[in-house]
Amino acid sequence: MKHLFRCLKVYRKEAIFAPLFKLLEACMELTVPLVVAAIIDVGIAGGDRGYLVNACLLLVAFGALGLAFALTAQYFAAKAAVGTAAELRLRLFSKLQSYSYAQIDEAGTSRMITRMTSDVNQVQTGVNMTLRLFLRSPFIVFGAMAMAFAVDPKSALVFVAVIPLLAVIVYTVMGVCIPLYKRVQERLEKVYLSTRENLAGVRVIRAFSLEESEQEEFAERAEALKKSQKRAGRIAALTGPFTYAVVNIALIALLYVGAVRVNGGSLAQGNVVALYGYLSQILVELIKLANLIVTIAKAVSCQKRIGAVLDGEGERSVLSPQRVPAKADAPAVLFEDVSFSYAGGGNVLDGVGFTAEKGETVGILGGTGSGKSTLVNLIPRFYERTAGRVEVCGEDVNAIPARALHEKVGVVPQKAALFKGTIRSNLLWGNENATEEELLRAVRLAQAEDVVAAKGGLDGEIAQEGKNLSGGQRQRLTIARALVKDPEILILDDSSSALDYATDKALRRALKTLGCTVFLVSQRATSLMHADKILVLDDGRLVGMGTHETLLETCEVYREIYRSQVREGA
Repeated sequence: MKHLFRCLKVYRKEAIFAPLFKLLEACMELTVPLVVAAIIDVGIAGGDRGYLVNACLLLVAFGALGLAFALTAQYFAAKAAVGTAAELRLRLFSKLQSYSYAQIDEAGTSRMITRMTSDVNQVQTGVNMTLRLFLRSPFIVFGAMAMAFAVDPKSALVFVAVIPLLAVIVYTVMGVCIPLYKRVQERLEKVYLSTRENLAGVRVIRAFSLEESEQEEFAERAEALKKSQKRAGRIAALTGPFTYAVVNIALIALLYVGAVRVNGGSLAQGNVVALYGYLSQILVELIKLANLIVTIAKAVSCQKRIGAVLDGEGERSVLSPQRVPAKADAPAVLFEDVSFSYAGGGNVLDGVGFTAEKGETVGILGGTGSGKSTLVNLIPRFYERTAGRVEVCGEDVNAIPARALHEKVGVVPQKAALFKGTIRSNLLWGNENATEEELLRAVRLAQAEDVVAAKGGLDGEIAQEGKNLSGGQRQRLTIARALVKDPEILILDDSSSALDYATDKALRRALKTLGCTVFLVSQRATSLMHADKILVLDDGRLVGMGTHETLLETCEVYREIYRSQVREGA
């Protein structure tokens, strides 16, 4: 709950005023039965019209004041709840930005979206309801009991008997419901997951004609959610009938005791009505309190899930505090007996070692699952190596601050990711201060001039995820974005797979003019033939290293890949 209180601390004034004005409203409400009793015993019994008019005006004034207090309390409570929720979302988003690739993989996209939306909304509702009712309802319950004793102590003994019984009913039902609502949230998360997966993979689903099976699976999850909600709802619904039954029995007892005392002349008729009013107030507030407990239980459960994310350490800027000055003649990248494994799996890379000199073009080739993408992801420290040493410009990547390391390295991932906006706004991600000339140069080097021209220039619109562009157009623009950054090391992780051979060749020729160290990951051996050095991976091991001609003579894996592709290409 510490994260919630830190966010709420910003709205401490609203958090104080909201319950305060609710208590003022409660005071108005507690006074009403006494005024009604006086109307009956003085105004009606005595036939005093002037007293009746004044008393009725007093009730109207109490109602108007109570309404004003309630609206003011609602304003402050809503402001505090909405502001707290906004601050929680901001902190969640900031924390997610600090997560490493491994942590993001473990957390899962759907789960994080649920935290940012459903869970935060539930916390917002909990804060709002708590500020309004957490003090008001107990105040009304105990205040009504105190007022009942002030009216008639003997009749008020009925309150002493019924309130503990009502409290037991409410808290027993809520104690059973809280775990059930936690299960509801878990099943709701599965429904969100299914929805997201289907929206993201709709083309694949339709290509394989699996719409019906996906609908059936979603229906099963939705049915499981419905059953959980109905079960929790049925038990929660028992609160009303049980409490109403107990209160009605108490009302019968109160009316009986009151009638006996009125008949004996020791209690006025108006006081019986006042006692009835106080008992009704207690009933209403206990029902509200029961609903509040349910809401708080949901909010606390969601807050724990949010807190688990916020308590995550995130990726440290520097993993190793020791930083030694880089040597002038150090290679651009050095791998020394590097191994890596994902959580719960075996080694994806095993004992890989090589150097890439400044200005070299290094090709990386291998079969599917051989560890090509994993290898290049270790250079900018997207994943932390399991063993060995990785250096960039003579410094251990674990000793370089994350921001400084990422400024050195430009990465174009396998999946071309563009963001809604313009071509210009996407390219400026590489360098927000880039000039028009620098943007156009990057576009030209990335062979994307025709893409920009087709969209009407750099201010051409880009749809969400670049869906108004073809795969090859997206890839060229993401390469241009990385070139705008003017990095010392450029990593192209199979990012030209959608390009035709002529465009791919022109791109490789343009990259040769950059002067930076380039890593080319590709499935095409022909795309890497002219690299200064080619690394051949097989099942996580480096089985070959050298030029195209050398590998044809010395590396069986490379030879098989090349010959199979040449035959297919012929």
